[in-house]
Amino acid sequence: MSRLKNDTFLRALLRQPTEYTPVWLMRQAGRYLPEYCETRKRAGSFLNLCKNPALACEVTLQPLARYDLDAAILFSDILTVPDAMGLGLYFAEGEGPRFERPLKDEWEIRNLSAPDPHAELQYVMDAVSEIRRALDGSVPLIGFSGSPWTLACYMVEGGSSDDYRKVKSLAYSRPDLMHHILDVTARAVVKYLNAQIEAGAQAVMVFDSWGGVLSEAAYKEFSLRYLEQVQAGLIRERDGVRVPSIVFTKGGGLWLESIAAVGYDAVGLDWTMDIGRARQLVGDKVALQGNIDPNVLFAPPETVATEARRVLDAFGNHPGHVFNLGHGISQFTPPENVSVLVDTVHAHSRKLRAQG
Repeated sequence: MSRLKNDTFLRALLRQPTEYTPVWLMRQAGRYLPEYCETRKRAGSFLNLCKNPALACEVTLQPLARYDLDAAILFSDILTVPDAMGLGLYFAEGEGPRFERPLKDEWEIRNLSAPDPHAELQYVMDAVSEIRRALDGSVPLIGFSGSPWTLACYMVEGGSSDDYRKVKSLAYSRPDLMHHILDVTARAVVKYLNAQIEAGAQAVMVFDSWGGVLSEAAYKEFSLRYLEQVQAGLIRERDGVRVPSIVFTKGGGLWLESIAAVGYDAVGLDWTMDIGRARQLVGDKVALQGNIDPNVLFAPPETVATEARRVLDAFGNHPGHVFNLGHGISQFTPPENVSVLVDTVHAHSRKLRAQG
């Protein structure tokens, strides 16, 4: 594999000094880009796109052709893991992801097992390898997975949910079954992320998208505990190079110090928390990733630039910041505003460094 020409993102995750603040965007390859929509049309469906390594590589690279981003992220979906567990993932038009066989009965839960990433999920590993070759050392590649709790929510609810009634009912009434699901899923996530690292991912991220729906006590029992289990099982070094890890709990700002204590190199923040305050709370324990409100990108370009500078100024001229959105980019985002965001982050952070 080629030596990295731009390792700013990796150095920032390890809280090393950088010449500027690196930036990438959650869901940076997606429906807001017309070229993505064209590729998806050729694929025939979202799942076909995910399961075709050549097309997954193509869409992963599309935002890097448009913008001066400091990292690529594998194009895939967090629900590939429960799909590989046999739950039957499909996407209903206008409804988002659904499972044909959500977990309902105790025997189904007891029979759950972690899939072999080199069997049912080999298409993901093939995509990682193909993307690494195509990047040719230009920027690092991020691999990712959903968190055990977030995956378990989909597995029990059968899809997205407004009230999380089924999964919370299971957690409170049968915690033994809930813990079984979470333990099996955590082991699956470890195997999946490590296989991505072995295939070429240079950093990994765990998306705990639904962690913030829990109470503090339930978060620590059903989400944080398993985030720690995943972190403990990750490959930390590959070919003599550190492989940093990022964890992101949407709505997790209240538990920031607890999240920072479980061992990940970086903690992602949603837009509800002041990043300067977050840095004061965690000190130099972890790097921070985030955290502009994605809806800022619908504002006029000068407002986008102002808000980007606001986040950078709040963090200050310190090592350990990766600029990102506080959640995924909207499909309706004007692509030209992303250019404004990326260019402003690079230019303003260079000024901050120059000021000392």
